[in-house]
Amino acid sequence: MSVSTAAAARTVCAPLPVLGRDVTVPLVTGGEVTYAALDYAASAPALQRVWDDVAAYAPYYGSVHRGAGYLSQLSTDLFESARRTVAGFLDCRPDDQLVFTRSTTDSLNLLARALPAGCQVFVFETEHHASLLPWQDARVTYLNAPRTPRQAVETLERALADRDPHGPALVCVTGASNVTGELWPVRELAAAAHAHGARIVVDAAQLAPHHPVSVQELDVDWIAFSGHKLYAPFGCGVLAGRADWLVAADPYLAGGGASRKVTRREDGGVDVEWHESAARHEAGSPNVIGAYSIASACKALTEAGFDSLVAREEYLIAKVRAGLAEVPQVKVLSLFGDDAPRVGVISFVVEGWNSSHFAAALSAEYGIGVRDGLFCAHPLVRTLLGSDPETQGECGAPEAAPGEKSLNAIRVSFGAGTPDEHVERFVNAVRELVSEGARWQYRTEDGRCVPAV
Repeated sequence: MSVSTAAAARTVCAPLPVLGRDVTVPLVTGGEVTYAALDYAASAPALQRVWDDVAAYAPYYGSVHRGAGYLSQLSTDLFESARRTVAGFLDCRPDDQLVFTRSTTDSLNLLARALPAGCQVFVFETEHHASLLPWQDARVTYLNAPRTPRQAVETLERALADRDPHGPALVCVTGASNVTGELWPVRELAAAAHAHGARIVVDAAQLAPHHPVSVQELDVDWIAFSGHKLYAPFGCGVLAGRADWLVAADPYLAGGGASRKVTRREDGGVDVEWHESAARHEAGSPNVIGAYSIASACKALTEAGFDSLVAREEYLIAKVRAGLAEVPQVKVLSLFGDDAPRVGVISFVVEGWNSSHFAAALSAEYGIGVRDGLFCAHPLVRTLLGSDPETQGECGAPEAAPGEKSLNAIRVSFGAGTPDEHVERFVNAVRELVSEGARWQYRTEDGRCVPAV
């Protein structure tokens, strides 16, 4: 990024106000510091706008689709309005369905339950477990990690060319890696899938908070993402896309709301007529606050303007990468190389350091929150670290005491609410820890590296 572009990024779009921006935390070395939340890829802080909207609605909360009272009707209108807002945010097709779920994981498991009989699924080993694991009941072809976007497309094309051309098929791919932050060639992968008669679902958990996502422009069949990654932490997710497989499938959960008509049979059994709308897969009392919070976040990001948000994030990415490049002991993990476009997610290892020890020191001595571990993407991180597939590793936890070798990495991630000071403090902290070492002693407790008391 040029100097002029960096200056523009700072002035065009200031950090969006988020909860927790003024929270202070204690340091083991004494005193307090404003907390630097740099773990957006796990859960982004709530936008102040989202929190204010939810607080304003809370006194009017009521059951959805169930009551004749004013609050129930208001809540139902708000819930369905949220559905339309999110569908607009994703640029869905007019006949697409948008189902509110619990999370990206829940969305992809729902779709896995809706696969037609005999469906073959193609998924890269580089996926987050949320999109790697739900397909266990289908015929799954796991594809090796590509080293360029072009190789990703070619790998998929070869695999699809060898499949049974008469049966249904689904490709599952991430929009942006939760480990490297690299953007995947979704449009090209979608074209390859469709050319071979397959459909495609995109795990947009890390893409939607950072870039505009258009179902129609990407020409994908489904999009899945989570509210808590999109600055809306109220336990809600989204699956949006083509209706036919969803309508043909049995409800994801059986219960009230999914059923349109239930009657007793003479033989003592029960006949059920299920809804054909999104309600078919939304049994139970819907998470109206979760849905409303996602819609609020969608509005806030749209109004802020993704051009400005992307420009500022690219400025922060450049600042972090330049700072890490100045420390020879730091190795940044990447599939596609330094020039690959990416979102604000960067993973790295530090020579001579246990990654969990390093992350603990960042927290305890500098008030910086990052993530360490395998990031629920074990095959990908093992590939990037060049480790033996049999080496044990646990999602988000260390495997060895400070100073000992372990299979894990460090991830720093940021977004629309991140101020310059947080990334500057992070870069300075990395430099100091590598050159001077930790100022405190640490030990392993219940699988975590923590300051020794």
